[in-house]
Amino acid sequence: MPDERPSYHPDVLVALDGPVATVTLNRPATKNACTGDMWVAIGATFRDLSTSGARVIVLTGAGGEFCAGADLTGVATRKADGAGPGPRGGNNLDGMRVLGDVVVALHSCPVPVIAKVDGVCVGAGLGLALAADMVWCSDRARFCAIFAKRGLSLDFGTSWLLRQRLGVHRAKELAFTARMVSAAEALDLGLVNAVVPVDRLDAATAEIATAVASGPPIAISLMKRQLDHAGQGSLLQALEAEAVAQSVNVGTDDSREAFTAYAERRPPNFSGR
Repeated sequence: MPDERPSYHPDVLVALDGPVATVTLNRPATKNACTGDMWVAIGATFRDLSTSGARVIVLTGAGGEFCAGADLTGVATRKADGAGPGPRGGNNLDGMRVLGDVVVALHSCPVPVIAKVDGVCVGAGLGLALAADMVWCSDRARFCAIFAKRGLSLDFGTSWLLRQRLGVHRAKELAFTARMVSAAEALDLGLVNAVVPVDRLDAATAEIATAVASGPPIAISLMKRQLDHAGQGSLLQALEAEAVAQSVNVGTDDSREAFTAYAERRPPNFSGR
């Protein structure tokens, strides 16, 4: 049975089942739209999980929805009153920088993150999915960079993440039109890794999570850094990063176990050391 872990917010649930951690947004009445306190809790949760011993993290939402983005309830009233959404009376810029820290905590987490998406995935919720390393979704999932429909420009890292995932022309199309994208189109665009029937989503995500968790944690963590940085560096920088990573890997118990298992014709049993 999964082990429920202490949570930074009652609507951000954390469970650990062996090497697989699951973070669940649990506010189904709002399609898991997140309040400011929830965003802060998500960031703190991923910072904790980065050194928890988990080998893979699944990020999902409760009630058949992933995340409807930020909870904008009362935003118009607060703006009319001159009160910004920043923390503890701070201004809008303060609030957005706090949100930025959450994106960094998720995207930079050294543990591989899989977004399991059912239902809506819009606005900052789309940013959550894009900040993950992989996305598995149901055939009823729907994606939207909805910001323009709210009179806003992109946030939660989507200005960078969308371009990285789709290229500049496709990213601009989705951002400027704010149109809804079906699961099938999301797969065609390269927005997600796989689309499965809704009744297969849990099993399919568990399969990929198990496959990642069974690998060598140190080597995979280094791979994640290599691939995340490759788009901003030169070939020579990538080669140097590879050399450093392999120098680390060859000194690990996991590398020795891999070669021993190969010689003994059996699957390796990685310890993360």
